Amino acid sequence: MKIILVLGAGRSAHSLIEYLLTRAEEGQWKVRVGDHSLALAREKCRDHRHAETFQFDILDETQRQQEIAGADIVISMLPARFHPLVAELCVEHGVNMVTASYVSPEMKALDREARNKGVILLNECGLDPGIDHMSAMKVIDKIRENGADLTAFETFTGGLLAPVADDNPWEYKFTWNPRNVVLAGQGIVKFIQENTYKYIPYHKLFRRTEQVYIPEYGYFEGYANRDSLKYLDVYGLRGIKTIYRGTFRRPGFCRAWDIFVQLGATDDTYEMEGVDEMTHRDFINSFLSYNPHDSVELKLAHYMGLDIEGPEMHRLRWAGIFDQTPIGLDKGTPAQVLEHILKKKWTLSEDDRDMIVMWHKFEYVENGKEREINSTLVAIGDDAVNTAMSKTVGLPVGIATRLILEGKISEKGVQIPIQKGIYDPILTELSGLGFEMMEEQRK
Repeated sequence: MKIILVLGAGRSAHSLIEYLLTRAEEGQWKVRVGDHSLALAREKCRDHRHAETFQFDILDETQRQQEIAGADIVISMLPARFHPLVAELCVEHGVNMVTASYVSPEMKALDREARNKGVILLNECGLDPGIDHMSAMKVIDKIRENGADLTAFETFTGGLLAPVADDNPWEYKFTWNPRNVVLAGQGIVKFIQENTYKYIPYHKLFRRTEQVYIPEYGYFEGYANRDSLKYLDVYGLRGIKTIYRGTFRRPGFCRAWDIFVQLGATDDTYEMEGVDEMTHRDFINSFLSYNPHDSVELKLAHYMGLDIEGPEMHRLRWAGIFDQTPIGLDKGTPAQVLEHILKKKWTLSEDDRDMIVMWHKFEYVENGKEREINSTLVAIGDDAVNTAMSKTVGLPVGIATRLILEGKISEKGVQIPIQKGIYDPILTELSGLGFEMMEEQRK
């Protein structure tokens, strides 16, 4: 019996673990799930006879060594900073590994040794990164095989609320790590537009958006991800006129979020004083000038040039930003405080359904004619546990794990799923599970 070791049982691991356990009998697998919270691991496995759960401390070197050495394959769903710790031991013990996270410099440095040991360290095999790579490369490879020249590639992905949740003016709640949402976009954005390098500093990012219409689902606004340029080599796109990777939100979100950015409420570089005595209202007021006669709302509207009864102020009121509610933290950076405040309204309720939207646009020249393909994936979750985010992150990881165990993925070293031998069988199975990119030839 082969041992699949799953490290981390957070929200994105739900569908992954369910996938593995559903196929454990056929595959003759034992699925061992370890998490810092034993209760969380048990909750995900529900006493399944092919599952074992245990409390896991990634910083316990002895436990780390013992668990990885005894596995046939390791899936790391831990925070990204811990993947290299796991990967180093996987290479040492000749154990394959799969993650949904970006390849870090520390991970990349293990490539040669992993190849020498005959080990694959497959990264970026979730949603974004993951399905975005696979679905993009499928179309790019097809365009190249037809002898055409790709001239532009744009791609957006967003984790949002399903349209049925219409009582939320942001049309948004946290469907993945809230901290990453609050810190999104920090740094310098880089992309190419019509043969010109473009750069957007963080304080301008949420004012530089574009709108995309998805039939049956309406309009979305997209803001640019940090560094699109690194995908020039990943996808083999040197010489392309336009490359742009972005994130989807519903129209109006970015204008309202930009208020937090301009105030400094997303800063994570220093700890605030007096947080233990602050209310939500105090927190916002701490970034505004002193005026004993004007309300916090009036000061903010004046400072940001907003209509005090406009849509941005409405979104802030709905989120409880002006409430006299105690924050409930002893200390924190502005970003940590803002995250804590927003989680009170932006945490999925039992009946909420989330939605994943992914959209690619490919422009190319074939036989002298300009052509365009749009490729779209829309996935809607069942409830707050069986989310579209959990499925689209966890299922590709689970499928890749199965394929590696069955010897159907043979690549070695540090990999991401951009080779046909990896992406093709994963996309085929995802399609059978109802997650299929719909391609439309626009011209």
